[in-house]
Amino acid sequence: MAVSTAISLALAWAINAAALWVANALFSGVRIHGWWAYIIGAAVLGIANAVIKPIVSLITLPLIILTLGLFLLVINVAMIALAEWAAPHFSIDGFWTYVGTVVIIWLVNWFGHSVADELERSRRRPSLA
Repeated sequence: MAVSTAISLALAWAINAAALWVANALFSGVRIHGWWAYIIGAAVLGIANAVIKPIVSLITLPLIILTLGLFLLVINVAMIALAEWAAPHFSIDGFWTYVGTVVIIWLVNWFGHSVADELERSRRRPSLA
């Protein structure tokens, strides 16, 4: 495994763990107790989004098109539910808390990857000195 691939995977895992932490801090219906639950939850979420989500998205493509992409929210809720099922001491109460958690995870991932991409671009720019 290349170093950049390992760093990218570690970064994605850390961003997912941070996103779960933010969701836990913002919503009373999200309960994650202990660092182990964050580690497992972030890992399962990353694997589910990388492996399972593309397959489910392909199978449900007609529904995604019919709902103009809103069905992707349901798929994302299912990925969070899978992480909740797999991680000990991780629970979410209610559909709308799931939806809010999906939105928070999306925002934290967007922000985290944007910052990482900008840092990578600035690192690769040639120096003017």
